[in-house]
Amino acid sequence: MARIFDVVEYASEMKDELVHRFPEEGIADLRIGSQVIVRESQKAVFFRDGKALDIFSAGRHTIATANIPLLIDFIGKAFNNRTPFTAEVYYVSVKEFADRKWGTPQPIIVRNPGMGLGVALLQGFGTYSYQIKDAQQFVTQLVGAQGVYRTEDIENRLRTMLLSKLQDLLGETTGKKSVVELIALTEELGAGVRAKAQDDFAAIGLTLKSFYIGNLKPSDKSAEELRSMGMLDMATYTQLQAADALREAAQNPSGGAGLTAGIGAGMGLGNVISDSLKNVAGGSGGAGAPKTNGIPDVMTPGEAARILQVSEEDVISAINEKSLKAKKIGNAYRISKESLEEFLKG
Repeated sequence: MARIFDVVEYASEMKDELVHRFPEEGIADLRIGSQVIVRESQKAVFFRDGKALDIFSAGRHTIATANIPLLIDFIGKAFNNRTPFTAEVYYVSVKEFADRKWGTPQPIIVRNPGMGLGVALLQGFGTYSYQIKDAQQFVTQLVGAQGVYRTEDIENRLRTMLLSKLQDLLGETTGKKSVVELIALTEELGAGVRAKAQDDFAAIGLTLKSFYIGNLKPSDKSAEELRSMGMLDMATYTQLQAADALREAAQNPSGGAGLTAGIGAGMGLGNVISDSLKNVAGGSGGAGAPKTNGIPDVMTPGEAARILQVSEEDVISAINEKSLKAKKIGNAYRISKESLEEFLKG
């Protein structure tokens, strides 16, 4: 004989559970007068024959046709208070699931007008939090007949949704801001992603409580990644590898090969920089030292970056590492011609 449950309860903190079905397998035999106990951080969705009949909030609830009026339509009129009927109760956690992690598995391509190829690769990571807002909608759309539905069952989907919104927002913002300015707007970008993602979260019964960008920066291996994404020919790849080597040398001045490291088919970075300087100066160059009469006496980091054929972020990094001397005036840096020449000499 099937067991009749007079008390239905799920006494758990539901630490990593979003939904727990009672019973986990099969169906429960209940009757009019059975008690359903719901804890403070839970809601209980009452189902019969795959249809949600009612939602119970925190407290002790007695099953009755008065509080579940649809019940009479499902179990029929030929019953009394002792007649058992089958049903399921889905316990839904309505607490906030905080400090969930997100990150960019692949760099995000953004426009970077006036610099290099005109694009940059950004990587980032941070945290977000969410909460089930509509318990019935969430169970109906996502959980189905599963006995237990955990955070791991949905968070890949949520991260994909968030990264899609972040990519859209970066694409919109880079038309108005430089990459350097963009990186300083993490709070504004986080708020923008949250606003953009709310409708998608609401469509599955969730609300996005927070979205924070902990770090947003240019990719460390931009040349390699651009090439792997099919965006570079070999000539441009070699040139950008030189830029990467420049950045690494600036970050590690005593790191061995440094500015004279071989790149590509035996091409030294010194030669790439020399060619860059010759082009800026308007010379086609012989074998001697690069002409520098086309370099201004004082320049901004952006101007220095164009001379070196690297990104402005690379120049700022070299300044911060103190391998490139610069004068700070207010919030801006100015670099002398002598400092740039000294930097190139290593």
